[in-house]
Amino acid sequence: MATIHPVVDEGLGNSAYVVELGDGRALVIDPARDPTPYLELARWRRLRIAYTVETHLHADFLTGSRELAAADGAQILAPRTSRLSFAHRGLEDGEEADLGGLVFRALATPGHAPEHVSYLLLDGGRPLALFSGGALLVGTVARTDLASPELTEPLARAAFRSLHERLLRLPDELVVYPTHGAGSFCSTPVGGERTTTIGAERRHNQLLDAADEDTFVAELLAGFGSYPPYFLRLRERNRVGPELLDSDWRVLPLLSTDRVRTHLAGGGVLVDARPVTAFATGHIPGAMSIALRPQFASWLGWLVDDTQPLIFVLDEEQDRGELARQCRNIGYDHLRGELAGSMAAWRAACLPEAQLPVVEAEQLGDPPGVVLDVRQASEVADGQLPGAVAVELGALADDQQSAALPTGPATVMCGHGERAMTAASLLERAGRQDLRVALGGPDDWSRATGRTLTRP
Repeated sequence: MATIHPVVDEGLGNSAYVVELGDGRALVIDPARDPTPYLELARWRRLRIAYTVETHLHADFLTGSRELAAADGAQILAPRTSRLSFAHRGLEDGEEADLGGLVFRALATPGHAPEHVSYLLLDGGRPLALFSGGALLVGTVARTDLASPELTEPLARAAFRSLHERLLRLPDELVVYPTHGAGSFCSTPVGGERTTTIGAERRHNQLLDAADEDTFVAELLAGFGSYPPYFLRLRERNRVGPELLDSDWRVLPLLSTDRVRTHLAGGGVLVDARPVTAFATGHIPGAMSIALRPQFASWLGWLVDDTQPLIFVLDEEQDRGELARQCRNIGYDHLRGELAGSMAAWRAACLPEAQLPVVEAEQLGDPPGVVLDVRQASEVADGQLPGAVAVELGALADDQQSAALPTGPATVMCGHGERAMTAASLLERAGRQDLRVALGGPDDWSRATGRTLTRP
């Protein structure tokens, strides 16, 4: 029996899998660009990574298959129809790869992507595991609108057929290991579980209860929300092959205040990754607040173009390597460096500084005044403050959306405060000066006031 180790990226909501093949070798499914967690796990288990496998051209992260091939000599397996531009073995539907005792069988399962393949791991013809990529998730399937608008419905129909003609014919007890999970913009989240079985999905996946293909398509498409625009770039970068990382890819060069000002004058983007309370107390005018946390990359990719040079402000104790990892995994490579000495150096140079006041959500009062709710539409649907103006954070990158918001004093709110501070920093850059940020969300206000939230 093969041992399977999940490697979860909580921020992007994805799981890669390291599979022990039983003879000192391992296989990795859908690795992200940073090879470190897979190589470290392999060293800990005294394994050599012999294979790295792609289920499809990912839209939400850059593949690490080239990194693992360079580091450990791994052979890359991928759908033949991906047309990868780098060395790999392309697999057709039904084709098998002999792993030295175990067998890996490719199952064409288009839907999430045109070229999508799921993989069945077999031992002597007995199914051990299904690596489903985005073809079958816990309680749902991955979205079908990331390849192109014209393919959204055809791929949804292909997803229906992939499920009913291929995957649901597998044994009920077969364990399913999806790539996408809770927190991924590639899926419509339904819960926190990351693995499942064919039988559990047959019983509990509401999409599989659809009476026919048309009903399935209508239900699937109705669940799609917005997604970061960088998704539109990464499929092609993954086809061509991400550039290999340098040995010092985690390092952020230290920049003097003068160098920072020079970069900003030349079109650089200043990202302040400190906690929201530090940003509120004092920040460089024009800085964008994106607090360093697991979701940092998603919001960077949503709000900043990957061609723009990036300069960062960080606190002393924050993890520079983690920031670089998140940037590189979604293809943001123009990392010019960080402000040496952080805000203390900026203040010592007597340079301009701005503040954004914060308020606890419980202290907003009833009525709370003008509230800008920047959560996702699916979150707002569960309840918002009475009279709140809903606008997704991602939409604020559009100047027209920002200009259409109510003028005058307003409180910006999300679920906790990080997205609200990002939104407020964007609005401040656009000229707003009458904002404050709520620390906490609608549920906190509701508990404090006893008022019921409204549904749009």
